[in-house]
Amino acid sequence: MNKQILDNINKFEKKIGYTFRNKGYILEALTHSSYSNENKSCEFNERLEFLGDSVLGIIISDYLFKNEKYLPEGELTKLRANIVCEESLSEVAKEICLGEYMFLGKGEEASGGRYRISILADAFEAIIASIYLDGGLDYAKDFVLKHMKKIIKSSVEGKIFRDYKTYLQEMLQSRGKVLIEYKLIDEKGPDHNKIFIMQVFVNNILIGSGDGKSKKEAEQVSAKDAIKNIENGLDIKLED
Repeated sequence: MNKQILDNINKFEKKIGYTFRNKGYILEALTHSSYSNENKSCEFNERLEFLGDSVLGIIISDYLFKNEKYLPEGELTKLRANIVCEESLSEVAKEICLGEYMFLGKGEEASGGRYRISILADAFEAIIASIYLDGGLDYAKDFVLKHMKKIIKSSVEGKIFRDYKTYLQEMLQSRGKVLIEYKLIDEKGPDHNKIFIMQVFVNNILIGSGDGKSKKEAEQVSAKDAIKNIENGLDIKLED
C-alpha cells in the first residue's frame, strides 16, 4: 500500500473516528469498481456493500424494535425502509465527506462520481461492512447510530418525505395550471451499470435535472433538484 493511499485512509479514519487494524478492509470499501478496472490488482467495494446492507438492516431493526415499542410491524418496516434508503445513506455519506476519500477511475471522476447518490450510498454500506469485519458488530453499531442519528430522528418524527415527484406536483399545482414533463436526456455506461440523465420541465420551462441508476430514480432526483431551485427563488410564471 503506497504512502498516498495510506495517507488518504488515515485522514478518513480521523474523519469517522475509527482506526482500522486491517487497512485492507477500508481500502476495499473506498474503492469503486471503475478504479479497480484501471488498476487490475485491487478489490472493489461491491461485495462489502452486500454485507453492509444486511449489517445496517439488523442495526436499524434492533434500534427501532427497542425504542419504538408501540409501533406495529408495518410501521416499523416503513420506518426502516425510509432510514436505510439510498437517499438517506447518500446524505450521511456527504456529511462525512465520503466522496472525497474514494478511489475512482478517471472516467467516473470526470463524470462527477464523487457526488453521485448511488455511489455514495453503496460506499457508505461498504464502510459499515468494513467496520463490522474489522471490529465487530458493536463498533459497526456505534458508527451507524452516531452518523445516522439525525436521519433516524427525522424519520421517526415523520419529517422526511421521499416522493419528490408528488411533492413537486402539489407545490406547482397550488400556484396555477401546470404541465410537468420528465425527459430522458442521455444514458451513460454499459448495460449492466447504466446511468440515466433526466430533466424536468414545467410548461416547457426547465426547472431541474438529475441522474440515477434507473429512470425512476433519475426522475426523483430531478424533481428534488427542481424543488430546491424553486425554494431558492427560481421564478416560474404559471397560468391562474
